[in-house]
Amino acid sequence: MTDTPERSSIISGPYGGAKPEAEALFLRGKREHDEELATAGRVFLEFVRGFSILGELGKCVTVFGSARFTDGHRYYELARQLGRRLAEEGYTVLTGGGPGIMEAANRGAKEGGGLSIGCNIRLPHEQEPNPYLDRFVEFEYFFVRKVMLVKYSQGFVTLPGGFGTMDELFETANLIQTGKIERFPLIAMGSDYWLNMVSLRDAAIATGTISEDDRDLYARTDDVEEALALLAAGQL
Repeated sequence: MTDTPERSSIISGPYGGAKPEAEALFLRGKREHDEELATAGRVFLEFVRGFSILGELGKCVTVFGSARFTDGHRYYELARQLGRRLAEEGYTVLTGGGPGIMEAANRGAKEGGGLSIGCNIRLPHEQEPNPYLDRFVEFEYFFVRKVMLVKYSQGFVTLPGGFGTMDELFETANLIQTGKIERFPLIAMGSDYWLNMVSLRDAAIATGTISEDDRDLYARTDDVEEALALLAAGQL
C-alpha cells in the first residue's frame, strides 16, 4: 500500500461553488440564462484545471474498468499486471482514479516504477481516489472527465465493467470511427466478458448500421504482452 498523495499534488473540492448535484441540475432542462452562464464558467474551470495538471504526461495509456472488483479477483490481478508492465515500458497509466480495476492498474503502475494518474469523479456516494496515485484531478462533470481520459492518451485498454465502462469503450470507439481522434489502439481485455459485444458488433455489421471496416476498431486479448505489442504497433 502506498501513501496517500501529497496534498500539493491533489486537485480536489468544489469548483466555483459547484455542488455534487450540479450536473443533475444542469441536465434537468431549461434554466435561467445566468444559471447557464454560471455552469459554463464552472465547466471551463474544470477544463483549465485538467489541462494544467495533465498537460505533460508523456506517452500515456488509459485503462477503463469497473470499480467493483477487489484485490484477488482475476480481473483485478489482470489490470494490476497490465499496469505494472505498462509502467515498465515507459507509459504513464491514467485511470478514473477510483477503486476496482482503476486501483489495480494504478497499483501496478506504482509497482512498475511508473507515473500513476487518476481522473476522479465526485459522486453522491463519495467515490474516493485510490491510494496508488501520484496525483489526481477531481471532476464534477462526467463529460469533462471523459474528455481528459481520452485527450492525453495514445492507447486505451478496457477491462470488464458496467454502464460507465461500456460508455467509455463505445465513446472511444465512436471517436476513432468518426476521425475525431487518431486511430489509436483500443483493446478489450477479459475477452470472455466481451463476447456479447462481439455479437452486437457483428449484428450491426450485418444490419448495415456500421461498416465492415469497423470490425477492427478494437482488439480483444487476455495476454498482457500481446496488449503491449498492439499498443507499441499503434503508436503514431
